[in-house]
Formats: sequence, C-alpha cells, structure tokens
Amino acid sequence: MALHVSFRSCAALVAWGLLTFVAHASDTSSSSPSYRLAKTVALGAPDRWDYLHFDPAAKRVYVSHGDRVTVVDGSTGEIIGSVADLPGSHGMAVATALKRGVADSAKNQQVTFFDADTLKPLGTAAAGIDADGIAFDPETGRAFVANGDGSSVTALDMTLGRFLSTIALGGQPEFLIGDGAGHIFVNMESTREVVNVDAKTLAVVARYPIPDCESPHGIAIDRATRRLFTSCINERLVVLDADSGKLLTTLPIGKFSDAAAFDPTRKRVFSSNGEGTLTVIAENGPNDFTVIDNVPTAKGARTMAVDPDSGRLYVVSADIDHVDPPKTPGGRPHAVYKPGTVTLYFYDPAN
Repeated sequence: MALHVSFRSCAALVAWGLLTFVAHASDTSSSSPSYRLAKTVALGAPDRWDYLHFDPAAKRVYVSHGDRVTVVDGSTGEIIGSVADLPGSHGMAVATALKRGVADSAKNQQVTFFDADTLKPLGTAAAGIDADGIAFDPETGRAFVANGDGSSVTALDMTLGRFLSTIALGGQPEFLIGDGAGHIFVNMESTREVVNVDAKTLAVVARYPIPDCESPHGIAIDRATRRLFTSCINERLVVLDADSGKLLTTLPIGKFSDAAAFDPTRKRVFSSNGEGTLTVIAENGPNDFTVIDNVPTAKGARTMAVDPDSGRLYVVSADIDHVDPPKTPGGRPHAVYKPGTVTLYFYDPAN
C-alpha cells in the first residue's frame, strides 16, 4: 500500500520535478563527494516532515514529523522522544540558555513551549495563519514564527512563554534566521525580498530586494562576516550584506531548494535540494564563494540542519513509490510515498 501525500509550497514543486527527474550536476562536482552518508535513522510514521533544527549544546536533532517533533541524538541516532500534539508541525527552535524550546502547529495556529531537557510541554501561545518556520534571538530572549498565509511574523517571549505581538510583513514569509544580535531576517516568498526585523522594537527596519530570486525559501547567515545566504526555487543562491542588503553574488544550486545552512567552522554554505542533491559552497572570503560539490542525497530531502562542531549534516526524506500527475491541467502532482519510510540521514565531511 502506498500513501498519497500533498505538501505545501516547495514540496509540490519537488513532486513536479520528480516526474522528469534528472540528477543535477555541476562542472565543479567531483567523483569523490565532499560528504558521505554515515548513518540512517528510521523515523517511520507519520508520513510527513518539514524543517529540522540542531541544538549544538545537547547534540540533538529536532525533526518536524507530521503531528509532532521527533528528537534524535545527533551522535548515536537514538530516538530520544518527541513533542506531541502539533498537527501541521513545521518549525521549531531551542533557547539553550533558557533550557526550553518552542514548536508550532499550523492547524491550531499556535505554538507549544517545552522543556528542552525532558521535552515536557510547558504551555501554548497563539501564532498566525499557516505557522511555519521559527527563529530564536538570544539578545532579546524572543522567538519569531513566520506565518505564511498570515503575511506576518509572531513574536514570542521565550522566558515567560507567552505571545508578544504580530508583525505585519506585507507579503508571505517562508523562513527566517536571526543574527544573534537583535535582528531577524525573513525570506519573503511572494515579494522576492528579505525583510530585516528589529527583535527589540518588533518593527520592520529594512527591505532588501532580490528580484532574480524566485520564491526565496532557505536562509542562513555567517554572523562573523555578516553575510546572508538565500536559496531560490530557480536554482540559484544569492549572497547579501546583512547590514546594507547589497547583493554581492549569485551562485548555482540544485532544483527545489527549501533550506540553506552555514557551517561557521569550515566556512561552507549549503542548499538542500528536493531533487536529491546537496549543494556545497566554499566561503573563501567575505566576497568570494565557490560551488565545490553537489552531493547526491535522497529525492525529496529538501530541508536540513548542520552540527557546527563535527560538520555533520542532517536531511530527511521518505521512499517514493511513484508520482501521480496533476488531476487537472496546471494543477499540482502528488508524490506517493511508501508508508512508514520517513528516514533521517546523517552526512559527514569526507575529510
């Protein structure tokens, strides 16, 4: 028996691409991939996933997994537990110093706060329509939730576990990242820009246009050089100055990127691509970037997290049974996954 799953946004595009899938290749790809598969962890049902988050203090991987967040030991692969009762789970974040986390439920338009050690729920607060990605700002102790269909960001007090404010964005956000110093940068899927939000005043302070970036999805940051990395559906990643918004360069990536990440130790930028590749980019300097590899992963593995100490990368996907074509002309196809096959993959640097 196969299970029909229809994902929102990027996932639907992934399914479309799989109808005529050809593995993405780059002139910079080598016969010896820069990352190798080190471990797989069977997560099983529910047969749906979205974002990942890595907590470097506890070495735990958080995986949005259907109606819950599944938590895995990032070293051994042991399944530690889960944060349950999150129908429509998408994003999560952990405040290490506060020893608490937060995860959202799009269906309930709310978030759940939880103890980061025990995973025990601590309470809930309101979020917006289509609650999605989450970022935490340690400077203010606040978390921020991107509300896709709500065209807003919800600000939360992580210390008190309560709702603070709704920040209107004037368009649909996708994902967001904090600079650790009081600013949150939000990818705007519908308006092709990055919005800079002041985490203290809860106001939009700047808008950075990225007109050649179709449906910006993944976003990451090098906090040392103040460089933002935004991955786009049209097979490119743009690099911006986080302070001025100046577009510095554009690089080729794989198809259907839904996440970007940065390894501050090895100075590498990543795009996880739903076509089944992981684009690896070397940061040679603040204004010098080179695509060094497109590592084969798993079809559908569009989101990821990185361990900045070991360099290990985590992606998640499931076994594809087949892809059904659109029921109507111009409609969305549906990826059909084999039930119970959701898997977390560990990729380690080859050297």
